[in-house]
Amino acid sequence: MSNRHLSRTIALQTLFAWDFNGRKDGDIENIIADNFSYFAPHFDDGGFVRDLVFGVKEKIDEIDSYIVKYATEWPLDQITAVDRNILRLGMYELLYTETPPRVSINEAIEVAKSFGGNSSGKFVNGVLGALYNDKPEIQNRDNKDEKGKNKEEEKKEEIKEDTNK
Repeated sequence: MSNRHLSRTIALQTLFAWDFNGRKDGDIENIIADNFSYFAPHFDDGGFVRDLVFGVKEKIDEIDSYIVKYATEWPLDQITAVDRNILRLGMYELLYTETPPRVSINEAIEVAKSFGGNSSGKFVNGVLGALYNDKPEIQNRDNKDEKGKNKEEEKKEEIKEDTNK
């Protein structure tokens, strides 16, 4: 399991517990500490879990409005707590971070398959995919990443050609 995947898992567990217990602000630090001690006692994530958890907490009303908009058949309170918090994490990464969008979506789907129900992966994919398709600025981040990769490959080819001369 990659470090970022483990961090996202701990972030999900934290958000789930926080949401399940009535979203009491004072509990978040304790929940994060407990999750690290139970699931990754010697893991240093460089603050990634806290960035995700506090980012979601700060933007939760905006994120929830996106969930309502893109999960049209499901009122927010009828989405399982696990799926709801996976969507919150995925949407936070898509909307407010520089994480490549495809990475954010794929990670959310993988976490949903591990922690959600039988159809959670498809549900998360559908909702995050709808957000992705509706937001050109998110798509542009993917295009920028692809252009960057192509430029790197071109530079490597140039170097390779120069060394062969």
